[in-house]
Order: sequence, then structure tokens, then C-alpha cells
Amino acid sequence: MKFSCEKALLQSAIATTARAVSPKSSIPALEGILVEAGDQLRLTGYNLETGIRTVVPAQIDREGSLVLSARLFGEIIRKLPDDVVSFSADGYMVNITCGMSKFNILATDPEDFPDLPAVEDQNSFSISRDKLGSMIRQTIFAVSDNESRPIHTGSLFEVSADGLTMVSVDGYRLALRHEPILEKDGALSFSFVVPGAALSEVEKICGDSQDEALVIEGDRHVMFRVGDTMLVSRRLEGEFLAYRQAIPRNNAIKVEGDTRTLLTSIDRVSLIISDKLKSPLRCVFGDNVLSITTKTGIGDAADQCPISGDGQNLEIGFNNRYLMDALKAAPTDRVRLELSSGVAPCVILPAEGEENFLYMVLPVRLKAGE
Repeated sequence: MKFSCEKALLQSAIATTARAVSPKSSIPALEGILVEAGDQLRLTGYNLETGIRTVVPAQIDREGSLVLSARLFGEIIRKLPDDVVSFSADGYMVNITCGMSKFNILATDPEDFPDLPAVEDQNSFSISRDKLGSMIRQTIFAVSDNESRPIHTGSLFEVSADGLTMVSVDGYRLALRHEPILEKDGALSFSFVVPGAALSEVEKICGDSQDEALVIEGDRHVMFRVGDTMLVSRRLEGEFLAYRQAIPRNNAIKVEGDTRTLLTSIDRVSLIISDKLKSPLRCVFGDNVLSITTKTGIGDAADQCPISGDGQNLEIGFNNRYLMDALKAAPTDRVRLELSSGVAPCVILPAEGEENFLYMVLPVRLKAGE
């Protein structure tokens, strides 16, 4: 095997594929990156859950394939000078040169590297990369880390004629985003659940480009094709929460506020809350004002935030982080908060325009004197 490639392009490809490499595995090949030089140069990382394969522009002089330690290969390329990297292999001995730098390292047999799962094209859709990335970013915070309900450790993808709806839920909050898609192929509507760990990698791959991303649903796996990079992940099986029935929409109290102002006010009051000193936010929704207080072992804090509308002096408690996560993710300058009682969820929506997002935060029971 022999090829040459720009250092920056190779470094970027290694960084992308290394995200799917097992840091420690009973199969040593899974701790490496599969390098294949054929009609094009391909790099693959796979941890038996998620696989990432990307193509690198390169001058290929001799075909072949090898597995290289992801950590060592990545460090070597990262520390080489900014020049063209020349790569050649004689058996399992690999020679890497760039400028005046030279390395000889051992590779392993590519036969030991498992094949990526084949994804049969049952259903597919395409969406712009920046929209897919923002949808993941604005819902992934609500993915559960509780392994007792594995289905909720991922996000639900629902595809219909209206577009793509993405939902994450963890038992304390719900995050929903909706966007139109570019094209759909297959069933009239279909849905599947993708693990949160795989989605965080998809979000990194998407970047800010408005180019098209293709998502293919297979029988047991799902594939994301973004530019020259492909990510394959297993699907999560099980019964996802019937989220439409879980969201209360006939709420008597509706107030609006500036997203950043609400966030700043909550953040200030949260300064005396920590992992060791936990306390809920006591929120009182008054007439055009939201009063927020909290009390911990080191003191208490209070703040007021202007809102539009009458909250009927509703008193309700919230976990500060859950409320802040929802407001940080909200892709709009003003939000509408819908409430009905001190023990019912708070629903956060855009104050105007299309309802392309919805966040729901469950309240915390307040104790007297807290």
C-alpha cells in the first residue's frame, strides 16, 4: 500500500473516524482505524455499536489495507509539519514521512477488523446538514442516561409528509423539534430511535453546511450519509413514550418572555445551587413579572424577570438545570410558557410563528419554607 495526502485532510479524517473507535476492546483491531487504499482512500472506525467511515482525497500509488492504532496514528499525523504526508507499507511495517519527519510503526491484519453492518434501504429521507445538526443539538440534552429504559437513551425520529419530528425524553423533561425535509422515499410515514451517543457524533459531522444529509433506515441499523462521511448505528428497539398524549396543551396560564432575559435571571439565582447544595427554584408567575427565589445551606437568592401576561400568582418549583437547558436550546428570541397548576408540567413554545419546537419540564414539589 502506498499513498500521499495533505496532512490537514488526513488529520481531519482520523479525528472524525476515531470518535467511533473503542478505547479498550477485547478485539484489538477495534482499537484501531482501518485504512483502505483502493479507488479512493477510506478510513473506518467501529466499536460494534457505531461505525464511521470517511473518504480522504489522496494520490494512491499502490492499493492495500491495514489497521493502525487510532491513538498513535492520530498523534503522529497531528504532530507532523503542515505538508504532504507520504504513507507506504511493506507487509505490516508502515512508513510515514512528512518533510524531515519519519516514522516506522507496526500495523495489524485488516482481516481482524469486523465489517460494518449493511443497511438495507427500507426508508430514507434527506434534510439539510445544518438543520439536522441543530435539531440534534436542541433535543439531545433531554436524552435519558437511565439504562433501565434503553429505548429512552436515544431520540425518536418520526418522518411524515409534514417533515421530520425529533423527540427526546428522560422522565423529567421532553424536547421536541420539527423541520421540513428535502425529500422522502419509502413508506408514507415511519419512525425509529437512534442512540444518543451516535447522534452526538452525527451532530459533529454535520457542521454548518447547508448541503444535503441522507438518512437511511434499515431493518436493525440506521445510516447517516453526510458529505464524504458515513455513520452507521444500531437502532434502539422498544416502545417509545406516546409523547403526544403526555404533553398538556389546554393550559389556562400563558405568559411570554425574552429567552435571554429569562435565562440570565435563572442563572443568577442558580449561583448558590451546586451538586452538593441542591434546591429547587421557587417561581411565582405574577402579573407581568416572574419572581424567582431559592434557598440552600449557604444562603438564599432572589430575582425578578419581566414577562408579558398574567400568571395568576401561580407558585411552582423547578430544577434549575432542566429549565435552563430548555431555554438554552430554544431557537427563538421570545418564548411562551404554558402552565396550569403547581404540579403540572410547564410547556415552552415559540412566542410567535410556527411551532417548530416544544420543551416540557416537569415541576419539583416545593416544601414549606424552602
